[in-house]
Amino acid sequence: MKTLKMFRREKGQSLVEYALIIALVSIAIVGGLTGLATGLGTQFTNIIASM
Repeated sequence: MKTLKMFRREKGQSLVEYALIIALVSIAIVGGLTGLATGLGTQFTNIIASM
């Protein structure tokens, strides 16, 4: 009985850990893409201005 309770507790912990990892990775991806988009926008603006 104790083993079953411990397994359930560990399963719940790993689910929370995976959710936190996914959230942090998602935030990092969004931040990186935002920076990339800003840089590309600046490059296109420079190209258009030089034409």
